[in-house]
Formats: sequence, structure tokens, C-alpha cells
Amino acid sequence: MSASDSKPGAMSLRFPDPGQRSAIAAAAKAAGVSMQEYILSAAYERATAVEARFLEAFDASLARTREAFAESGGILDPSPDQRAAEAAARQGGTDTGQGHAA
Repeated sequence: MSASDSKPGAMSLRFPDPGQRSAIAAAAKAAGVSMQEYILSAAYERATAVEARFLEAFDASLARTREAFAESGGILDPSPDQRAAEAAARQGGTDTGQGHAA
């Protein structure tokens, strides 16, 4: 165990594959950082890359949604007359007691 592995509050670094531990130790040494810092930095980079891909996909989805609404030509937004007719129809249904389960 290296000195950085035995410091109070240090992460417990256990690797089932000794070759994997050696590879990470060598990469950390080449980068001039502790194994803990190397692993945390790699995890952070991976997480931010996943976040960036998610945000790109979300932006693309928003763009597709905007295009779909733009292509509908306002069909999805009913006219004031249509809204009034729908409201009257809803009122008519509640006055007669229709639509309620027994």
C-alpha cells in the first residue's frame, strides 16, 4: 500500500484484477497524481461527458418538438369559439350527471 492509500479519510481502493490496479497506478504516476485523484478525475470526466450527451439529445428533442408544433400551423391551439363550445359541452355533461361512476 502506498502512503496515499493509508491516509485518514482515504478511499479504499480494491481491485480484483492486479493488472488493472497496476495499470491505474502507472497512469496516475504518469499524470503526477495519486490513484484516488486519478480515479475521481476519470469518474468526473465520464460523468460530465454523459451529461453533455444527455443535454445534446435533450436540445435535439426540443428542436424536433418546436418543428412539429410549427408544422401543425396552429391546429393544436383551438379558436376561442371552439374553446367556448367545448366548455359548454363539459357544462352540459355535468348538469345531467353523466360521466360519473355509480
